Amino acid sequence: MGQLQDVGEADGWRCWLCDEPVDPDMSPNDPRGASLDTRISKGRAKKKKQDKGDLPTERLAHKSCNTGKGSNDPVVPWPDHLIVVDPAPIIAAAERLQRKGGREAMARCPTREDADAVAEWLFDRLSRLAPGLKVQTEITNTGGQHLEPIRKPRQTPQIRGQERVFG
Repeated sequence: MGQLQDVGEADGWRCWLCDEPVDPDMSPNDPRGASLDTRISKGRAKKKKQDKGDLPTERLAHKSCNTGKGSNDPVVPWPDHLIVVDPAPIIAAAERLQRKGGREAMARCPTREDADAVAEWLFDRLSRLAPGLKVQTEITNTGGQHLEPIRKPRQTPQIRGQERVFG
């Protein structure tokens, strides 16, 4: 139980996938009970030839959200209150940004207000999902829609649109 307690405190007792609170006193057999999860198993990480320092760290997850050491693909759901079209898979986009950098188009929004709400939520969610990843959110107006890309900043980022940086 000591390791679960340590990981739970490090993650603030929030599930790394659904971002809902995890009750540390709930039965581990309950679907909403606390469990440890990794994005990928150590064996699969070695096959992908990741650095030994990059071996998967354990994260807190509900038992029902747990990916089973990578046997199920992790999915971070977009909240229902956000109005988005063509939402991108958040975990895959975060992994690509960590690996290669660049820019990822996350969603399209019908109005600027919706795009602002998505940018705020996405910035907040990525700060907890991948704490070491520094990203900028930016809203661009394209053909009557508002595109919501995120990018990994370079040494001297160019400022376009609305940007937020965490780190």
